[in-house]
Parts: sequence; C-alpha cells; structure tokens
Amino acid sequence: MNSEAVSALIAKMPILKAAKAKLEAMEPGSYVVHRSWGFGQIKSYDEGTHRLMIDFKGKKSHAMDPAFCITTMDVLPAKHLLVRKETEPKKIADLVAENPAQLVVEALEAYPNNAATAIELEITLAQVIGEEKFKKWWAVGKKAVAKDPRVSVPEKKTECYILRETPVSAEDEILEQFNGTRSARRRIALAEELMDATGKKDVKADLSVVLKGVVDAVQTSNQLDAAERLYGAVVRDDLAKAVAAENNFEPTQAALVANPRDLPAIAEKIPVHFQSRFLELIQETHPIEARDILFNLLKTSQGKFTTEVINFLVEHDHSDELAATLKRWQTEQNLRAPVLLWIVKNRHSKKFAKLLNDLITPRLLSAIFFAIDYEALQASSARRIPLGDILSEDTDLISDLLSTADPETARDLANTLMLNQGFEELTKKSLLARFIKIFPKIQSLVAADAESKEEQLLVSRGSFDRKREEYETIVSKKIPENSKAIASAREHGDLKENSEYKMAKQDQQVLMAQKTNLERELGRARVTDFADASRDQVSAGTVVAVRNVATGAATTYTILGVWDGDPDNHVISYKTALGVALLGKRPGDTVKVKTGASDEEYTIVSIFRYADKVRT
Repeated sequence: MNSEAVSALIAKMPILKAAKAKLEAMEPGSYVVHRSWGFGQIKSYDEGTHRLMIDFKGKKSHAMDPAFCITTMDVLPAKHLLVRKETEPKKIADLVAENPAQLVVEALEAYPNNAATAIELEITLAQVIGEEKFKKWWAVGKKAVAKDPRVSVPEKKTECYILRETPVSAEDEILEQFNGTRSARRRIALAEELMDATGKKDVKADLSVVLKGVVDAVQTSNQLDAAERLYGAVVRDDLAKAVAAENNFEPTQAALVANPRDLPAIAEKIPVHFQSRFLELIQETHPIEARDILFNLLKTSQGKFTTEVINFLVEHDHSDELAATLKRWQTEQNLRAPVLLWIVKNRHSKKFAKLLNDLITPRLLSAIFFAIDYEALQASSARRIPLGDILSEDTDLISDLLSTADPETARDLANTLMLNQGFEELTKKSLLARFIKIFPKIQSLVAADAESKEEQLLVSRGSFDRKREEYETIVSKKIPENSKAIASAREHGDLKENSEYKMAKQDQQVLMAQKTNLERELGRARVTDFADASRDQVSAGTVVAVRNVATGAATTYTILGVWDGDPDNHVISYKTALGVALLGKRPGDTVKVKTGASDEEYTIVSIFRYADKVRT
C-alpha cells in the first residue's frame, strides 16, 4: 500500500491512524505471517475494493481487508529467516546443514533487540527446517548454540535467546548463570558444566568461587534429596582437586553412603555416568558388607544400573556367587523385570556364558511372563513393557528358553501366555506361533482359546459381593480421592520436581488398571450356590478327600468358585493348578500336580457335594 492509499483508508477509518506504519509496510512483494493462514506474500492492493491480494500456501490471491490484517497479520522484515528461505534458499539450506549456531544468530538479528523467546525461535526454525526434521535437527543444533559465545541461552522456554553485543566465553556464561541462581541443584549442575568447559585451562580463581558455592549447597540446602546431595559432594570434591584445595568438607561422600538402607533410593536417582563411581564408593565405605549390599541393590535395580552392578560384581571376582544368587532368585520367583531383561540380552555373550548357562530354561520364561503380567497390572495400558518388547523382537528367545522343555511344560507356558495381560492379541498369536513351531500339539490351545474367550467364571454369592464392594470402593471413593490428590499436588508448582504429583499420578494408573480388570472379571462372573455340582466326579462345588501317594497324608479340599480361595481352611478355586487337575476325576483316580519345583501325586479317596454339606 502506498502512502496515498494508506491516507485514503485512514480518512475513511480514523481509528486506523495509530497503525499507519504497519499499513505502509503492507507493500506488494512483502512477506507476511497470518495467524490463521500462515506464511504468504502480498501480491497487490486493489484500491477499488480496498483489499490486499495475498498468496498463501494452498490459497492463492486471497483477498483480505487491511484493517482486519492489522491485528491478525505481521509483515516480516527482509532479514527474517522465513523470508530469506524464499529469497536466499541455498544460503539458508547450507546454514541448516552445516552451521546451526550461525543460523540462530542470523535468526535473532531479525528480531527487535536481537532477542526472541525460545518458543518463538523454535516455531520459526521448525517452519524453516520442516516439522518432521526439526526435532532431530534441534537436538544437535541446540548444543552448538549453547557453546556459541555470541548467544545467551535461556533456562526456560518462556525466556529469551539473546544475541550479545559482545561475545563471552562459555566458561564466563556458565559462571554468570552460577552466580545468578540460588538453586542448589542448578549450582551443582553448572559447576559440573564449568569443569567440562574449562578442561585444562587455568581458571582456578573462578573455580574457587564456584567451589565455595557448591560446598554451601551440599552442606546447607534443604532442596536436595539423598542422591543429589551425594552427587553434589562428588562434584565438590572434583572441584577441590581441580583447584588443589584442601578437602576437609562435610558431609563426606562416605558419610552420605554410610547407611545401607539409604542406598537403594540413591541408586534409583544417581546420574548414569556416576553409577560406576557410586559402586566403587560403596566398596570403599563398606569393605566387608559390600558384596551383600550390591546384591540387594541388584535385586531392585533398573536400566543401565543393572548392567553396572553385574559388571562390577564380575570384575570383583563374584561371578560364582552371582550365578548362584540369580538361580536362587529364579527358584524363589524373585527375579525382577530389569534383571530378567539383562539375562535374555546377554544369554549369548561369551563373557557371561558360564554365569547364565543354567538359567536359560523354561522356568525363566515363566518368570518373564509373570514379570510382564505384573508390570501390565501396575501401569497404564499405553506404557511400553521392555521385557515384552524383547520377547516379541528377539525371534530366537522363545526357542532358546524352550530347548529343554517337555510338551506338558510348553503347553502350560503357552496357556500362561494366552492369559497374560501384558500383550495385545496379535502379539499373543505371533508368540504362540513360535510355541507351535516347536510343539505342534499346542495348536489345540488356539481353538480352545477361541471357544473360551467369553468363558464365564463360576463364583459364590459371598465372593461376588466382596468383589463388587471392592469395585465400588475404587470407583466411588479411591478414584475421586486420587483426583483430589492430583489437583492438590498440581497447585504446589513445578510438576517435574513435584514428588506428590508424581506419586498421585502413579496411584491413578494403578487404580484405573484395577478398575478395568474388575469390570472385566465381574462381567464374566456367574453367581452359583453349586447345587448343580456332580455327585459322581469332581467339579466346582465338590468336597474331595485325597491321599498323598508318597507320604500317605490325607487332606480334604473344598473346590469352589474362582474368588473363594482360603488355603488355611483347604478351600481352593476350581481354576488353581490342583483344582484343574482334580476336575472330572472320580474316587480311585490318581492325579499329578506341580507344586513349586516338585511334582505331587494324589489319589482321590471320596467325593461329595458342597451343597449337601451346607444343608446338613
């Protein structure tokens, strides 16, 4: 729009006088960004209709009222990256590919005061680079920008990237940030960054200032948890060594790991790159108890820490004890998912072959299924289960674990798979196909599963009412209370550092999983008084007297519904291993039942109906 056109428009609408400069900037050829239509270019101005003709991507020659555009559209300066992408495509493409820090510098030059919030800058860069490629590009580019002395990098997305008038070194910038923050956690992180940035440079005076700040943070801050305080002590001691200062600080690293009960919580949160030093510290502080402490830590370990603990034990000549411990945990069903994951990933490793040889058995597969099922019940359905993923992705794993299995064991494991809540149906079928390839007779399970998908569960009235009451308590009391807890915790501030909020969200996941599971079970339940139980053979609703073939001991079991288990009074569900083995049998028949690691054999002495016992 030329000055005459702008003057004519203002004469018609005096309210536009304050926007005269912006209207004059709306010249043909100028590039713009509209709130709704995005990036475009003004092509012309029609004085007859008082309309701008703008080419937007996907909408050419779009007519727009300049008065409306004042509040919804920005005219971009010639230096703006989006404009230069059109006018200097090769140069911008070269900067994107080869020099992300320079690209950001030139982007900031186009903003008023050479500053833009992280959000603004990232939106522009994403448009220049492309939404699909931006995330990966920015992960690398952001590191280059952080090292560039010309750019001040913000801590938060709502703060600004600033192009400095005078470049400063990375060390000076970190020191500036260190002096500008009161957060003990942030000071420790910046101190570590400063040591990395300075390397072998002679900046002992600056590091001495930082050392005092870290010493105070470790000693007096109430912001730090046990893991953060320990890591702060490590950074403090490394700083003291770098500046050749006398190290007599309190608390010492040894004091912070003196209580073995504190170590599992510390191990969960320590940085990955500190894990090996953490284990060395335990060894130095607890020379006699170290082995037992490390085994306790391994039992509850997660992620890379599992690997670190195992490597540490092996390197310190504890391989035999480790093999025996893992075997014992397997027998006791105490192998947790992270350790199981490590075992299956390293089963072919030459380094650990002797250690793992006796563990690669069908029993390990049973432990894997249990761990996957347990994790599925504890978490939301959308959460990935790494142990389940590797079972699907490693096509040799099932065949390796079933290499010593007999057909009956394989069938039991296949049945366990079909009942597992940690797999989608398609995944179950894929895994079952691997069973069938080794044991073709398991194919019959597929047909049986299809028939029993909606199998009803026989339950007593009392157990149904108890299960229904449990469901009502979760829906009407626990979930609403949890929702209030989440809302209350949210008000406490920063969710990333809000432990109350995290715990409440974890409780929410557990409660929703329990609710879904109870709904599924209650929907399949059929209440019965067991009056239709058979008098001739064992069924749900039968009282069975059996004798142990090996010991001669006699026991009477009452077989009732799926939720009626009472082991102390010898009441068992018809779905238990013993209940399934007894179903359909008659007096005089003998059955075998696997109990733990051994097989028990029982002879049925007599049977009668539970309903008849109740009546008498």
